[in-house]
Amino acid sequence: MVGAMVVMVVGGGAREHALAWKLGASPDVREVICAPGNAGTARVARNLPVQASDVAGVVAAARAEGVDLVVVGPEAPLVAGLVDALREAGIDAFGPDRAAARLEASKGFSKDFMQEHAIPTAAYRVFDDPEAAKAWVRELDAPMVVKADGLAAGKGVVVADDVPQSLAAIDAMMVERAHGEAGARVVVEERLSGPEISYHVIADGERYVALAAAQDHKRLGDGDAGPNTGGMGAYSPPPFFDAGMEAFVRGRVIEPTLEGMARRGSPFRGALFVGLMVHNGEPRVLEYNVRFGDPETEILMSRLGDDALPLLRGAARGALDDRAPRWAAPCALGVVMASEGYPGAYPKGRPIHGLDAARAIEGVQVFEAGTRREGDLTVTAGGRVLCVTATGDAIDAAAERAYRAVDAISFEGAQHRTDIGWQARAILGPR
Repeated sequence: MVGAMVVMVVGGGAREHALAWKLGASPDVREVICAPGNAGTARVARNLPVQASDVAGVVAAARAEGVDLVVVGPEAPLVAGLVDALREAGIDAFGPDRAAARLEASKGFSKDFMQEHAIPTAAYRVFDDPEAAKAWVRELDAPMVVKADGLAAGKGVVVADDVPQSLAAIDAMMVERAHGEAGARVVVEERLSGPEISYHVIADGERYVALAAAQDHKRLGDGDAGPNTGGMGAYSPPPFFDAGMEAFVRGRVIEPTLEGMARRGSPFRGALFVGLMVHNGEPRVLEYNVRFGDPETEILMSRLGDDALPLLRGAARGALDDRAPRWAAPCALGVVMASEGYPGAYPKGRPIHGLDAARAIEGVQVFEAGTRREGDLTVTAGGRVLCVTATGDAIDAAAERAYRAVDAISFEGAQHRTDIGWQARAILGPR
């Protein structure tokens, strides 16, 4: 029956807003429900007051609402076993089970897995003792990358500029417990250099469909300055990621990963998002993510010309149609508008103005992240507040639209980068 399916999207950020928006456009979807959603998802779906971390609550709500497919957005519920619980309840779920989610849940596990399967990555060591970790950094006498082993909401990575900064990062994570138990164990690895790539595939345990490559901008400030964040903007496609690089990534990274997980008895179903760096001309894996990226999802869903439902449902059921997707827009670019103080402490409840004016611009979608409704107002409720996304025939055209929309929006203390897509525009020049 056309329009018969009920889909639940778990999570409350801009990623989930983009997924709900795209799934709601499917002719086979009757209703999209978000748990818990935000002010933006309420425009395209029905929000339920169920937190993504409440495994039992999500399962109960999915049963009560007659949900046919649950799409899990954030990593924490996946690591907590939400997909396992949904499948046990007989509900189709898009995302890996707890065993497969270890690829993101433990940086140490993922690095050991890469080494075992000859997947190109940075040299590393895993430490439980802060003094041993610092001794290795002093021995190498070079700035390193320090990563909390566990989940830290995208903030558990320090790319050090010198040895003292590397040592301070180890102390912050392992001694001061800046990220709680997530930093009790750390990965210390060599610092690579080069442009970063976000590469997503949708897998059903055996087959996979590759999505378009994207490039995230992790640092807070223009010119990639300042602290790491959850992501300040992204665009797709990166012009320096050519067909040869993509073939390398598929053959040396994606396929060995999926085959290796299957051999372990943990076949991977869901979105596998590999963070890469092109170091000396060769892609190397920085990290695995076992879900769609944010802000990459906003960009990819804006570009995607196909119905997303068959892809996600096929992966969930182990019956993926692995034909390449159709891209309706040549390019897309998104700019994150964040609260004052982010990625540190930030205020909430500041009214947001200009959303309707921004959405009226051709090719623009404003995906909401940290927002809530207070009466007739939309107000800030998180660190990353909005992802203002636009499509275009070229990167600079998408950027012009996106930044015009950003200029139409205001809230007290708003901050954003002004150079999203700078690497692409430096290569391509004005068009």
